[in-house]
This record gives sequence, C-alpha cells and structure tokens, in this order.
Amino acid sequence: MFCQNCGTQIQPGQQFCSKCAMPLTGYALPQKGRLQRHVHLIGIFWIAYSALHLLGGVVLEIVANTIFGHMGRFETGAPAFLQPLLSAVGVLLLIKGVLGIAAGWGLMQHLDWARVLAIVLSFISLFDMPFGTALGIYTLWVLLSQGADAEYRALAAGSAG
Repeated sequence: MFCQNCGTQIQPGQQFCSKCAMPLTGYALPQKGRLQRHVHLIGIFWIAYSALHLLGGVVLEIVANTIFGHMGRFETGAPAFLQPLLSAVGVLLLIKGVLGIAAGWGLMQHLDWARVLAIVLSFISLFDMPFGTALGIYTLWVLLSQGADAEYRALAAGSAG
C-alpha cells in the first residue's frame, strides 16, 4: 500500500505516513476477532473428530451384530448381554458422530445453534481422553470466553445477511 498524499510505501499497521505525517485511517485492514480466528479451526476439528466416532460406531455395530449377534456366524460362547451392550455403545457413538459433524459444519457456517451444540458436546467429550479432552477444553476456551457470545452472534448475523 502507498500513501495517497505523497506516494510513500506504507507498512501494515502503520498509523501515519512516515514522510508527510498524513493519518492513515482508511488503510487499515479489518482485524479478525479472537473468536473468528478460532471458530473455523474448531469446526474442522469437530468434523474430523466426529468422523472417527462415526467410523468406530459403524465398526462396533458390525462386530456386535455379526460376531456376537443371536444369529451370528461364529459360536463365541460370549455372555448374552454383550451383543446389546456393544450395539448400544455403537448407536451412541453414531449419534455423537452425527451431532459432532453437525456442530462442526454449523460452526464453520456461523449458525446460531452450532455454538450451543458444540459447547454441550465439549462437556461430553471432556471424558474422552486424550483427544476429546483436548478438543473439549479448546472449544470451551474459545466459545465460553468473555465476549464470545456477542462476537459469535455478530458473526452469525453477518453470515445470515
């Protein structure tokens, strides 16, 4: 960028021209807020993390219904409660995976409901060591910090308009 008054090259963040001392108020690039810098990355992390949950849920459902199912191909001698237990855990993983992908996509699109969903999933993920804990702490640090609610609402309003 160059000064419109004298043509001197301007450095990013410079307030006044170094040659003619003209104020450079219209030259500043808009600064992204802290939340906007992090929310896209959190969305990507939630999608990747939740895709792993989906994969785990599908594998668990396959194992529960083929190996340990009542009509299973293999005679395992496993207890009768094992198949319903594995199947229930698989369904919970699938639900958490779908909700996590929705939260990640919603955060990337700055949708209103995505912030609340990501916060709820973050608290749940705190117990999933080590990646769920790290993602949960990072998400809570970004989305529950002071002023994050108002900044996210502004992002959502800017995306809708």
